[in-house]
Order: sequence, then structure tokens, then C-alpha cells
Amino acid sequence: MNDLRDLYQEMILDHSKRPRNFGKLEGANHEASGYNPLCGDRFTVHIKVDDDIIREIRFEGSGCAISTASASLMTEGSKGKTLAEAETLFEKFHKLITGDAAEPQNAEALGKLLVFSGVKEFPVRVKCATLPWHTLKAALHDGHKVVSTE
Repeated sequence: MNDLRDLYQEMILDHSKRPRNFGKLEGANHEASGYNPLCGDRFTVHIKVDDDIIREIRFEGSGCAISTASASLMTEGSKGKTLAEAETLFEKFHKLITGDAAEPQNAEALGKLLVFSGVKEFPVRVKCATLPWHTLKAALHDGHKVVSTE
């Protein structure tokens, strides 16, 4: 179990230090911003949707290692998905880190996102991990107000 936890920590650090899909997305047709007032994490998610499919997704902003890694892995996991599939992925991820669902049930669908399974042990960090996801959900619904974790 220690080896798995070390691997998870390594992946989170990698995505935090070298986030994938980071930066503004020109031509985005969906966008939302999120803010965690407790720690200062701020993200904007930019999405290019065509024919109900997320063709491109990027994020900007700054945050702790958990929130940045979550945003990075979220963009990787969402790209190429339909809007409905992205919503389902949001729900499965949210259940994983809030402890509302058993991990094995979602394991295959979550893939690399399982690295966040330990976050539920640290309730204050759950908001860090979910901020990018709530921002994604707002962007999918053309949310124009700032999403907050409070």
C-alpha cells in the first residue's frame, strides 16, 4: 500500500509542477472561473465544444499542489468526452473524494484520477481538489459567475 501511495503522491507532484493543458485557449466557446477564498486558489477553465464533444480544454490560474494537479488531470480526462460524459466523470470524481462511493465501483472509469482517493481523509483538501471540477461544470453550463468553494 505504501508503494501505491508513493506513486499517487509522485503523480500529483508531477501534475502540479508540470500541469498539462495550462494556459489560455483561444477560440473557447465555454468558460468559467473558480475561487477558493480559504486558501486563495483561483482557476479559469476554457473549453472548445464542437458537436457536443469537448475538443479542447485548458485552464489558467494558480493554486496549491492538489488543486493544480486536479485541474491538470481533469483536462486530460475530459478531452474528447461528450458533455454528458464529462458530467458523469465529474459525479464519479466527486463521489470518490467525498467518500460517497466505494472506490472499486468507479476505478475503471476514473483511471488516473484515482490518485485523489486519499483526499477524502483530509476534508479541508477536498475543496482544493474539487474547485477545478466545479469550475468545469459551471463552464459546461455557460456559468458566468465565479464559482466558489464556500
